[in-house]
Amino acid sequence: MYTGPLDCSKDKNTNLGTSIVNSVSVNQYEPICALATASGVGAISVVRVSGARCIELVDHCFKGANLTLAESHTVHFGTIRQNKTIIDEVLVTVFRSPRSFTREDSVEISCHGSDFIVRQILKLLVLGGARIARPGEFTQRAFLNGQFDLVQAEAVADLIAADSAASHRTALTQLRGGFSKKLQLLREELIHFASLVELELDFGEEDVEFAQRDDLRQLIYKLQATIHPLIESFDYGNALKDGIPVAIIGSPNVGKSTLLNALLNEEKAIVTEIAGTTRDVIEDTIVLEGVKFRFIDTAGIRVTQDIVESLGIERSRRAMEQADVVLMLFDSEATKQEVKVLVAGLPKEKKVIWVRNKVDLTTGAPKLPGDSISISAKTQSGLEALKSILLQQVQTNAAQDTVVTNQRHYEHLLKTSQALDEVLSGLDSGITGDFLAQDIRLALYHLGEITGTIVSDDLLANIFSKFCIGK
Repeated sequence: MYTGPLDCSKDKNTNLGTSIVNSVSVNQYEPICALATASGVGAISVVRVSGARCIELVDHCFKGANLTLAESHTVHFGTIRQNKTIIDEVLVTVFRSPRSFTREDSVEISCHGSDFIVRQILKLLVLGGARIARPGEFTQRAFLNGQFDLVQAEAVADLIAADSAASHRTALTQLRGGFSKKLQLLREELIHFASLVELELDFGEEDVEFAQRDDLRQLIYKLQATIHPLIESFDYGNALKDGIPVAIIGSPNVGKSTLLNALLNEEKAIVTEIAGTTRDVIEDTIVLEGVKFRFIDTAGIRVTQDIVESLGIERSRRAMEQADVVLMLFDSEATKQEVKVLVAGLPKEKKVIWVRNKVDLTTGAPKLPGDSISISAKTQSGLEALKSILLQQVQTNAAQDTVVTNQRHYEHLLKTSQALDEVLSGLDSGITGDFLAQDIRLALYHLGEITGTIVSDDLLANIFSKFCIGK
């Protein structure tokens, strides 16, 4: 039974003990509490509690079933009280270690969605010996207790932030360990060879070779063949999270703002007959078949003496360079010289969709350097076909089952690839095993940094500080 406030003064930040349930050992840290649902008035709010003796702590202010005797994954109706004063009628769910998100003893209190009620419950828990959780601390404890690796922990935040089917699918794949399994297999194969090379160092005077150099070379080729597609997927993966940038480019008055409004189905940009109306970058997002696109309306590209319009045109060129896809608008009245100006401004190797607008008004069209599609942004004719072409532009990237969306993962994959290149260079030049082992260790280190096999306290603090408090 609960005997009063928990005394955590001996060790505020380290292990307070070990709970052994079904022969599984997990760390039980000091109890923490936080609102797990969004703040504000709503029908229901959930307060999460986790850590040593948290069940006894909640039971002390709960009037209903005896929570200390409750089995794991059971729900109990009752009231939260401060002395004899009822705070709220609640449902309390008990999770016993290790069968909880954090793998510690945990309790979730479902109360009415009042800020006042939530504050009162948190106040009671803190008075009882808990403390308010730091951002991401529940997920951090789950990682530290072996619930999942660091890639999966980071995927929790991505899953919460997912706002399209594609970003949700990618986050869910990582949460289920798809990315981690690939990296773990790579690391295990490399560890095997690293151990053989290290073994050679112990027999240096006898000139023995346990690690066959040709086999090591083939392994490096195999690892690079897996890592390179992951590295190359980052641009697409990053775009999935923020929206694939699509720049709408063209001469003034060609219908760029009208097209943006038609795609968004709202009056986002001002449309007039006056050329040069758009002088700044306007953007917004839509989701097409589960993929988020970020459309960028830009100033018309032309020669002008207007200083403000010139600044807008410069921003248009920057948007064109940064976009994954360019919608290049023109109409049949465009001269060959105007088309040449547009072609000349295109960055090399950029995905470009030539869009002939105003088909409701014109019949002719200048010859273009590639395929084009005819639409009328005003009447929305051809708009669905344009959306289909946009989706086709990203389909090749979407076909890959594992996509890198995290900057930290991308950087460590690059460093892993560079270390593996050094191993190949060492094999070509015939360097000794000790230098070879050093490059292999470096590759192993960067792979371990991604999954958390090798991790520092500063890295953990940086990663989990970006989470919301109740997660």
